[in-house]
Amino acid sequence: MLTAVVTRGTHIEVNFVAAEGEEGTVDCEFPLEAGVESEEPCETGPSPIAPEAKEIAWGAGSFVVLALLMRFFLYPRLKKGMDARYSLIRGGHEQADTARASARAEVAEYESALATVKAEANDRVEAARQTLEAERSARLAEVNAEIAAKRDAAAAEAQAARDAVRGDIAAAVVDVTARTIELSIGRAPDPAAVRSAVDDTMSAGVPS
Repeated sequence: MLTAVVTRGTHIEVNFVAAEGEEGTVDCEFPLEAGVESEEPCETGPSPIAPEAKEIAWGAGSFVVLALLMRFFLYPRLKKGMDARYSLIRGGHEQADTARASARAEVAEYESALATVKAEANDRVEAARQTLEAERSARLAEVNAEIAAKRDAAAAEAQAARDAVRGDIAAAVVDVTARTIELSIGRAPDPAAVRSAVDDTMSAGVPS
């Protein structure tokens, strides 16, 4: 590699000094005045943008090494990581689907059990209602029977009381009637005839 050393005077003198370990120097002059040619013009050196063979070799070798690393080491590890991530995501989706299906099955089972419980509760309520209705009807029949028996007994007692009172009233009427007839005609009437007339009159006037 050359190092440029510039010296100024009537001409600009450029000395290219070789680096340590390299041989040779290149001297060239650049005139300061226009139209003056330099006695030692600079030789045309290598192109600054043209790559050297060793640079091409190093670049190609680095690319080949990188390609080999990518093909046999980096890409397999990357693909393995991607496959593991895909498997993990897919497993998560499958677990979520399984959990969702299990939850739906549990909800369906719960709804079925709830419907069964509601049906059983309705059956029990209906059975209890029918039992209460039967008991109420039986009790009502018993009460009606008791009321009818008491009414019949009261009617019998009332009839007996009416018969007893009627007998007393009939006897009193017979006495009053016989006395009235006796006072009217001056003699006592036949008691049997008076009794029969009073009974007929009371039986026709007062219904039993």
